[in-house]
Amino acid sequence: MGGSVAVAGVTGAVGQEFLSIIEERNFPFTSLKMLASSRSAGKKIPFKGKEYTVQQMTTDSFQGIDIALFSAGASRSREFAPAAVKAGAVVVDNSSAYRMDPQVPLVVPEINPQKIKEHKGIIANPNCSTIIGIVPIWPLHKVNPVKRMVVSTYQAASGAGMSAMLELENQAREILAGKPPTRNIFPHQIAFNCFSHNSLLGPNGYNEEETKMVKETRKIFDCAEIAITATCIRIPVMRAHCESINLEFTRPITPEQVRDVLKNAPGVTVLDDREHNRFPMPIDATGKDDVFVGRIRQDESLPNNRGINLWVSGDQLRKGAALNAIQIAELL
Repeated sequence: MGGSVAVAGVTGAVGQEFLSIIEERNFPFTSLKMLASSRSAGKKIPFKGKEYTVQQMTTDSFQGIDIALFSAGASRSREFAPAAVKAGAVVVDNSSAYRMDPQVPLVVPEINPQKIKEHKGIIANPNCSTIIGIVPIWPLHKVNPVKRMVVSTYQAASGAGMSAMLELENQAREILAGKPPTRNIFPHQIAFNCFSHNSLLGPNGYNEEETKMVKETRKIFDCAEIAITATCIRIPVMRAHCESINLEFTRPITPEQVRDVLKNAPGVTVLDDREHNRFPMPIDATGKDDVFVGRIRQDESLPNNRGINLWVSGDQLRKGAALNAIQIAELL
């Protein structure tokens, strides 16, 4: 028997994905409250045979709510999550607001579900690139500890929200019609182009997305000494992120061993067809729950077969965001 659920940021890309996953997985709820900013208040959303009216999120929105699924951005999470907790709800927050708070569990259910019960009202959902990268790395790390990871991401427009996806579509139309592309969301043209991830650069030259991947992976793996470096790039793809991952292991490991581990790993689909040169693509992962893994090969630059290269693709809106949060809610 489910409880009462609130979805904060329901009209956004992740909010909409929350609804479709709640429906698909038959997530149990007794009542559902749809919350968003004032400009979406009053919107009607049909869901599971009923029509819901979107309400403006306020500090009073959470009376009687058991689980609040938040995807309204970090500033709104900071503003409203404490009110939800105070009202007795457990918040599963998809923003960056609480991820690195030592009091808040940062959870990927395939990796550290035991952390959920340590919550003090808030559980954080990791960054989409972090989740998609580490779901296949964790089962390998358990059998042969990873000493160092080098990750390059190829990130979809959806990571910047619904309006960014529309911008990609519009720009493609404009360019094909011989018009200059209209830029509102991204700092650069996204159609037929790629650019360094549009998050803030730190003084060390790394952007926020790269720094998140480093810090969040260490926290989720509970392994402060793992060496990680990342380069995050935005590419003209709608909603599935890809990542090229180079791993250095403690002991020798072969591509065959990696394949065997990943074949039985939760949340992972191996798509590694060398014969037909067929490996994971964003269109394979779109709309799917699993992270797809391929290009599994020895890194021949490392001695003693301690290096492996992987290529992964995962749906940024699903496992990268909404699905992970709902898996956490199911465990709650």
